[in-house]
Amino acid sequence: MRVNGVELPDATDPRLLLSDHLRHGLGLTGTHVGCEHGVCGCCTVLLEGRPVRSCLLLAVQARGHRVTTVEGLAADGQPLHPIQRAFKECHGLQCGFCTPGFLMVTSALLAANADPSDEEIEEAISGNLCRCTGYAGIRRSVRRAAELMRA
Repeated sequence: MRVNGVELPDATDPRLLLSDHLRHGLGLTGTHVGCEHGVCGCCTVLLEGRPVRSCLLLAVQARGHRVTTVEGLAADGQPLHPIQRAFKECHGLQCGFCTPGFLMVTSALLAANADPSDEEIEEAISGNLCRCTGYAGIRRSVRRAAELMRA
């Protein structure tokens, strides 16, 4: 499996969830696990560029595929990715638990559509839950990320 551009070991247990393999097997703890039912979106990663719930996929299903986690947006010690910068600037996070999932759905949205409408932003983030922000800051953050990435 190629995770964040690097070939990494596949999971050996065929029953292991992708979220558990990323967090416990590979040490990529930016992928958060909230509900473990695919409802909250905290565990969202990109599989071949498309957002998926890693708590609903077996790690073996990702064999031979590209997986991008929140750690793949900007390497340690590097400047923040424009999406991360936008969430920081526009207060699109509060406790931060849901943030990795929102960053990843925003990444997928902006890769497909550099200038999304408010309705398209709403649709893209609608599958992720946040218990702190009220979503206004998140929507502003996605708009700002789009601006930064177009610049």
